[in-house]
This record gives sequence, structure tokens and C-alpha cells, in this order.
Amino acid sequence: MLIHIVRPGETVYGIARQYGISASRILIDNGLSAPSRLVVGQALIITLPKIVYIVRRGDTLDSIAAAYGTTAIVLIQNNPELVENPILRVGQELTIRFRGEKTRTIRISGYAYPYINRDTLLRALPFLTYLSIFSYGFRENGDLIPVDDSELIRLAYQYQAEPIMVLTTITEGGSFSTEKAKRLLNDKDYQNRVLDHILAVMKEKGYAGLDVDFEFIAPEDAQAYLNFLSNAKARLSAAGLLLSVALAPKTFANQPGLLYEAHNYPATGGIADMVFLMTYEWGYTYGPPMAVAPLPQVKAVTRYAVSVIPPEKILLGIPNYGYNWRLPFEQGISQAMSIGNEQAIRIASRNNAGIEYDETVQSPFFRYMSEGTEHVVWFEDVRSIEAKFDLVDETGLSGAGYWNIMRPFSQNWALISTRYNVQKNV
Repeated sequence: MLIHIVRPGETVYGIARQYGISASRILIDNGLSAPSRLVVGQALIITLPKIVYIVRRGDTLDSIAAAYGTTAIVLIQNNPELVENPILRVGQELTIRFRGEKTRTIRISGYAYPYINRDTLLRALPFLTYLSIFSYGFRENGDLIPVDDSELIRLAYQYQAEPIMVLTTITEGGSFSTEKAKRLLNDKDYQNRVLDHILAVMKEKGYAGLDVDFEFIAPEDAQAYLNFLSNAKARLSAAGLLLSVALAPKTFANQPGLLYEAHNYPATGGIADMVFLMTYEWGYTYGPPMAVAPLPQVKAVTRYAVSVIPPEKILLGIPNYGYNWRLPFEQGISQAMSIGNEQAIRIASRNNAGIEYDETVQSPFFRYMSEGTEHVVWFEDVRSIEAKFDLVDETGLSGAGYWNIMRPFSQNWALISTRYNVQKNV
């Protein structure tokens, strides 16, 4: 795998000739539509096939995979066009293996809302160990707020990804509720009613595990939260189900703030089967322009996490989005717009903006003018994702998870397909 930075005057076809690969390969791996105008400074992932196979009459994905000692899922990972066109054609060229050795096997999770675009979901599923479906809530009587998740669960199993139920304290207004958490954590009878419903739904629908994402828990409820996690863990384990917990991005044990204080890293790591570090949102909707996940800050959280939690339990959180700010930024007034990473490239292209890369925070950005107003955009590309996976490997983490997979990010999946084997438990 190589990364090519676009220079003035370059085209997809010229870059393809330079590396001896097809233009369609570059277009697919980078989520580009043909004809596509490249942006100066844009990073392109270049995947270099090592073994290719030409489809013959009677071939199937399973038969080709068996002949090369691999799996149909890996073939789909290596040839993402198969998601849209799964019927093989005689003469079709398939990539069996890329140049370079895969470093190791990792776990990959991705959060998705039930209304995710089907094509975007199918593009991601071959690369997921877990599909975390966001989210179930609970009512005053202990009933769960239903989620239309049957199709996502079916497709997850089709692509050998385990579906994970996500439990939150989010209100109808869309915010995390300290009070909803307080009652659940401190009323044991109510708590067990909620867990009864959770386990019943998980059994009925075929969920493989539960992800607990409780944010803004009152500090005085910290021990009650751990007691809840222990209760949930015991009941889930008895049913053969796993427990995952999302953790706020702390850098030291007694970090102040409502988001952090009730999240006890070592105790949670001792209870849960897996933890998800929410290592993003330094750049956020109401904050000043900056990278969503600057690498120094992500490293600081990771260093603390691995000092108190076994690394094999940890997934590094990765943002699949960026933000577009109008300038000048005014605290309390300005509001950035959330955008997809591929959308960011299109915005740069429309506005003739060159893309820069901040080596300190390991993130791309660009500026442009629109209707007399200056904008700045921070987002993720293959370079920033590679830096995060370097950190995953350096610290021995189990893998990574994405908030969220609602937007396409072809470069990311292409990077994973060349670098790792993805753990599949189904």
C-alpha cells in the first residue's frame, strides 16, 4: 500500500499508469466518481495487487477462495466492487492478495443507526467484527424503546459481523440524561427489569453482545455505575453474550468534568469484555476549528488506557467525519457543520481549495471562500487513519472502532484490507 499526494496537473489515469494499476482501482479505493477532478494536496491510497485471478466459467467466490486458501469475505474486502455486483463474470479480474504482508489480525467495530444507507452499510460490513446498532433506550416502566434493527442484524450475519445492541440514556431530544442514568443505577429492581428486557430482546433478535454507552453520569453515581456493569456482565456472561463499554477520553484517573468523573478505567476494564475509547470530538460542533482527533491527544488517552486496562480489551475510537467552520469563529455563536470525509474532498474540489496536512496533529485541512465568507474544514484521510492504526499497533490494542459508519469512507476500508486480517467470529 502506498499513499500518493496529488500534484498540480495530475489525473487519475496518469497516476494509474505511474503505478501500473487500473484507473478503476484508484477510483474504487478512494471513493471517487469518474470522471473525477483531483484536488492538489489530496491523499490517494494506492493498493498494489500481488496475486490476481481471472474468473472462468463455473467459478464461485467460495471455489476461488478455497483454491487460494482464503475466504469469500476476504475476496470481497479485496474487491469491493463485488458488494454492488456480486455475480461473477467470465474474464473478470479479482485481486487475491496485495503486495506486502498483513501485520496481524485485529477487531473492527462500527456504530450505525438503523436508517443507514444500505450501500454504505454493505461496503463496511466485510471489514467489521462487530456492528454496533445505535441505540436502545429505556422507559420509566423498564420497557425498552424499540429499534427497527432486524435488517441490520440479518445483513451483519450475512457478512460474518456480530451484531451488538447499544444501550444509552439518550432522551427523545437527543441528549444523554444524567437523571435517566441515576434512576437505573440506583434502583436495583428497576435495573433488573431493564436488564430482563434487554436479554429477552437480545435472545429474540440474535444479538451477540451489549455495548453500554452512558455519558454525563453524576460523579456520585460512579460506584453505582460499576455495580450496574457488574450486574450486566454476570447476566450477559451466563447467556454467552459479551459486554462492551464506551469510555470518555481520559488522560488521568481523577480527570475533572461531568463527562469523565464516573468513568473508572481500571475498574471498567476489569469488568467488561471490551472497551471502546471515544478518542474524538476535540474539534466539535460548538468548539473552535481544529482536528476532530488530533494524534497527540489520542496518544495521551491511549497511553493512560493501556496503563490500567489490558490492551487486548481496547478498541481505539476513530471518527468517520469532519467539520466545516465558518470564520471568524465566535464562541457561543459559531456552529460547525458535520461532513463526511469523502464529502470534504468534493467541497475542496468545488471551491478550488488545496489540501494541507498538519504533521503535528496528523490531520488534513483546507480553507476556502464561499459567498464572501471564509471556511476551514478539518477531516480524516488515509494519512490520518494510517497514523491512528500505527498507534493501535504500537500499543498492542485489540483493534479500532468507528463513530460512525453512516458515511462512506472507501480509503479507510482499502487501508484495512491491505494491512490486516479482520477477526470474524461468526
